Amino acid sequence: MRTKSHLSVLINEQARKYGEKTALTYRDFGSLKWKTMSWNVFSQNVKKVSNALLNLGIKVQENVGVFSQNAIYSLFTDFGAFGIRAVTIPFYATSSEQQMQFVITDAQIRLLFVGEQDQYDKAYRVLPLCPTLERIVVFDNSVRINNHDPNTIFFEDFIKLGEGLPRQPEVEKLYSQASYDDIANILYTSGTTGDSKGVVLTYGQYEAAFEANDKCVPVGEKDRVMNFLPYTHIFERGWTFFAMGEGAEFIVNTYPHEIQQSMRETRPTCMCSVPRFWEKVYAGVQAKIDKASPARKALFKRALRVGRKYNIECLARGKRPSLALAAQYTFFNKTLFKLIRQQLGLDKPNIFPTAGATVSQKVEEFVHSIGIDMIVGYGLTESLATVSCNHKGKPFTVGSVGIPVHNISVKIGENNEILLKGPTITRGYYKRDDLNSQVFDADGYFHTGDSGFIRGKELFLTDRIKDLYKTSNGKYIAPQMIEAKMLVDKFIEQIAVIADQRKFVSALIVPDFAILEEYARDNGIKFNTKEDLCKDRCINKMIGERINMLQQGLAGYETIKRFTLLPRHFSMEAGELTNTLKIRRSVLLKNYAEQIDKMYEEE
Repeated sequence: MRTKSHLSVLINEQARKYGEKTALTYRDFGSLKWKTMSWNVFSQNVKKVSNALLNLGIKVQENVGVFSQNAIYSLFTDFGAFGIRAVTIPFYATSSEQQMQFVITDAQIRLLFVGEQDQYDKAYRVLPLCPTLERIVVFDNSVRINNHDPNTIFFEDFIKLGEGLPRQPEVEKLYSQASYDDIANILYTSGTTGDSKGVVLTYGQYEAAFEANDKCVPVGEKDRVMNFLPYTHIFERGWTFFAMGEGAEFIVNTYPHEIQQSMRETRPTCMCSVPRFWEKVYAGVQAKIDKASPARKALFKRALRVGRKYNIECLARGKRPSLALAAQYTFFNKTLFKLIRQQLGLDKPNIFPTAGATVSQKVEEFVHSIGIDMIVGYGLTESLATVSCNHKGKPFTVGSVGIPVHNISVKIGENNEILLKGPTITRGYYKRDDLNSQVFDADGYFHTGDSGFIRGKELFLTDRIKDLYKTSNGKYIAPQMIEAKMLVDKFIEQIAVIADQRKFVSALIVPDFAILEEYARDNGIKFNTKEDLCKDRCINKMIGERINMLQQGLAGYETIKRFTLLPRHFSMEAGELTNTLKIRRSVLLKNYAEQIDKMYEEE
């Protein structure tokens, strides 16, 4: 049952309720050993941070920066700041120095918390360029602080400033003054256009989001929630704070690339993620099927057919499975599917909210077929995450993003744009009155920039309006939809569809080189470099055949006619990806202009 309280005192309230029950499971920076922390200790650390922040002179509604990957110290800092009515501004751990400098200056940040060596080094380099920045606090005590840096201290020294809670009477007074109109966070989104803007999130928005999710998201005190996405991402942040209010235990995964190992070691029951995680799971399982003996392959395909009939064709449509189908599914669920889930670390799966990009129909069906409740949803930073979602145990349509939560009004506007209004919607962008006047209409609806439609009670997305391509033949192309279809293939790691003002659709593709190299060796294809693999005719023919299989359901004008294999990944460093790994199409068009033009040369 949800503990209804202001975020400023949520951890303290949960400590009163749960005491020595485990709140956090985590690893120290660089350690392989998992540790646990009770709600009582969590609460004490939060109070110490509140006291220490007051001792450093942090004022009500002052902005405090947090530049770190996921860590328990980030949680201490967030809730400690909430306790004194300060505002936290999280940075992605991969943010560039230019992004940091902009945000620190724009938000006039005086105090910045950083995680490991890379974050400290960047912060130290931008320090002279940021007039307001006075002090850096480092979470990881193995970081090498520059000998000429008098402005940085370690977190363990910072928190000593709050030892004994010397300012607790003031903190208690600030608790009593806490308002739902106060700003809790400002989340800067770089976006696919590169324009950085700070989304203002109030405590009232959080409370409205918690109240809405409490009616449709079944997470509780028996759940063990894996934190996988960065806390900077509103999906993970909103989900984490919500599930904390429900009394769940949290597993803090600091290093994203270790997520599958972390899952196997800690056995979570819930985790929010983006579709790419499940695409990789799907591709991994498919790769094992491809290598299996004919008998095992046939057995697995039969099991998936049964799983699909049971979970998608029956339960998802509100129908009761036949006794024969139920018996078959029970057999496969207790044997083959159980084994797959155990290998993933999901012995007792509850729900797995998934959003942030288009979910491939094949992947969604696969995940449900093996007995995992992927709760597909839709939301934005500006809506404090959830706008709509599927409901566990209730009928849903594969391909939809669920039913809008009860306190949000969803309207379809011009060009099929999704418009939102309600108590979870941001009051606006920080210091951007010019932009606010553009995104809010006269009726108070927020213009999302996403296109979609409502069928029955469910919301369906088509694409980002700004991302829609128009070919030279006048046909509109939704690149994200096509890309989602291609990304289920085990050989494709990244893809960017090209079509705008072109006579046909093409694509830039980065292969999964580990799998591709194995394929080359198995088929006697000689190579020395990734470039050799990308140029090989046999490999290009094989990839082309797989693409043609995947796009059979597309209209002729939507199909990829030509593609180029690239020897390097799209990267944030090259400006090709946002911090949330979304493609910046304008940058790709510039960086790969030569390769793109070559695909449109007449043969």
